Amino acid sequence: MARAAGEINAASMADIAFLLLTFFLMTTTMNVDTSLARRLPPMVEDQKEQEKVEIHRRNIMVVLINKYDRLSANRQPMDVGMLREAVKEFITNPTEDITKPEKELKTIAGIRGEVWVSKGVISLQNDRGTSYGAYMAVQNELVAAYTELRNDFSMMHFGRSYASLDDEQQEAVRQAIPQTISEAEPVEIKKK
Repeated sequence: MARAAGEINAASMADIAFLLLTFFLMTTTMNVDTSLARRLPPMVEDQKEQEKVEIHRRNIMVVLINKYDRLSANRQPMDVGMLREAVKEFITNPTEDITKPEKELKTIAGIRGEVWVSKGVISLQNDRGTSYGAYMAVQNELVAAYTELRNDFSMMHFGRSYASLDDEQQEAVRQAIPQTISEAEPVEIKKK
């Protein structure tokens, strides 16, 4: 004679599922989206007058990305792969070209002697139709250019890479190679 299969009491299954869900939610780490480290400028208080900063035309490199994801730097069409070297050349201005940024001799705490600091500014402008991928590729190249410049400066003055320096030394390098990227509001760029 065959025995009837016994029933499983499922009354506490919901409680067990809830406890497992709670356990996994509390013990699982969430990956934080790593994106570009950018800080917005502080809000301007109504009482304070906003000071107008004049920048000479030669100190600005205008990087445009149109709606077709085509890139130009200072009105010269360019491939994204060429942007890093163009930015490094612009910022350092090794040939003292009068069409490239001025440099100012500064004394920076933590660095022996005076160093030349570029007044160069990268102005990034994109079209409303620019793809996110193209925008991020350009951003990555701009940040990589500054990273390489800071590493080169660190090796020359401290004999180590920028990442291996202590906080005070890194601050000195940031003052010597300031990352000045200005991002404009997206507009419609008429260029094809």
